[in-house]
Amino acid sequence: MQYTIVGWQIKELTNDPLSLGLIGLAEAIPFICIAPFAGHIADIFDRKKILLYSTTFFAASTVLLFWFTQGGSFIIKQYGAIPIYLVIFFTGIARGFIGPSYFALLPQLVTREQIPNAATWSSTVFHICSVLGPASGGLLLGFADMSTAYGTSILLISLSVLFILLIKNRPVQKTESKESFTSNLSAGIRFVTGNQIVLSALSLDLFAVLFGGATALLPIFATDILQVGEQGFGFLRAAPAFGAVIMAGVLAYYPPKKRAGITLLWSVALFGVCTILFAVSKNFYLSLILLALSGAFDNVSVVVRHVILQLSTPDNMRGRVAAVNGVFIGSSNEIGAFESGVAAKLMGLIPSVVFGGCMTIGIVGLVAKISPKLRKMNLHTMQ
Repeated sequence: MQYTIVGWQIKELTNDPLSLGLIGLAEAIPFICIAPFAGHIADIFDRKKILLYSTTFFAASTVLLFWFTQGGSFIIKQYGAIPIYLVIFFTGIARGFIGPSYFALLPQLVTREQIPNAATWSSTVFHICSVLGPASGGLLLGFADMSTAYGTSILLISLSVLFILLIKNRPVQKTESKESFTSNLSAGIRFVTGNQIVLSALSLDLFAVLFGGATALLPIFATDILQVGEQGFGFLRAAPAFGAVIMAGVLAYYPPKKRAGITLLWSVALFGVCTILFAVSKNFYLSLILLALSGAFDNVSVVVRHVILQLSTPDNMRGRVAAVNGVFIGSSNEIGAFESGVAAKLMGLIPSVVFGGCMTIGIVGLVAKISPKLRKMNLHTMQ
């Protein structure tokens, strides 16, 4: 919800695609810088406490965004979008700690045999919220105002803090190793780069998200191309997550264990196709369908990659591997948003999104050629 509100606020302040892309860059820079350190911390300290403190910090950042619409509105009038970018910078720090800690905590709550289903249901819950968040943000912007939208976001983040408190505390198992931070980080990087399947899956997702994401530009598509306003923007922003939820339900009952590698490659390729078709669509309902399909295909990639990492990673390295994954994937959403903004500025809105979809398909072909282990991968043999 917050990302949707911020995107619309920046669009109203600047009406510039590059400014929308800078939202992603403002969050990605601190995320990339802090993620390796956060992964190390998640492997040696209480993961629940890290989640609690980081989410509380995230809530405080949202309070500041809310204040900009109230008593602090004079700051926006004086400095424009710069204060908003600064707050997003701080949310990037919070996300840098939240990602590795959550990834590392999940396997402490279930058995190894339950990890594939747990990963699928975790993804399902996330995407349900990803549907409700953008849609609610867009509707609140359209039928209420920005202050109400930010206030609702604060309430929901505060509830997440409460639910973190209710998780049974399971401290990470202590090890005798006294390795330095640099050694620990190097071990995580070596693990990822030394495993062809893990590295290929991460690289595939990295470049697909980097080139194929059009969500950062949706505010401009909503107003200039489809002409549907705030409410329509909310539905457009929610459509990919809606498709992801439907696909997650399918995957929960029919997980892609056999021929998972081929399934992964095809799903990313079809994501690229949907991106291209969305770029040239002038019909609101067709655009909704294409965005939903892109979210469905993207979720196949998310679930398969998540299961690969959970099954392949030793427990005492989960935080570090999650940090590397975060730099590959978590930051690629924000860097992808920046790339989309720059490309739209240089090439034009529609050509830039078409270019991104074509690049995604090309990346799939390259990964399929150089990674035979990924093509032959079956998840049931990894358990």
